[in-house]
Amino acid sequence: MVKTTIEIADDLARVAKEHAVRENITLRELFERGLRMAIRADRESVGFKLRDASVGGRGLQPEFRDADWSRIRAAIYEGRGG
Repeated sequence: MVKTTIEIADDLARVAKEHAVRENITLRELFERGLRMAIRADRESVGFKLRDASVGGRGLQPEFRDADWSRIRAAIYEGRGG
């Protein structure tokens, strides 16, 4: 068994104490339960895979190859109030 000290937000500590009293458990039991749930959820989570939506081509049009983002954005919104 490891003894450690943690710092948590005052409001979270207050709510945790109230919850522990309501559930008739110790803060230690509550923290252990929460840690086990968080670790289990992380292990069981499925990673997100972004679909490849790239398009064929040779990159930016020649007039924008050396342009900064403000110039590209201005061209995108030209005549549209942006």
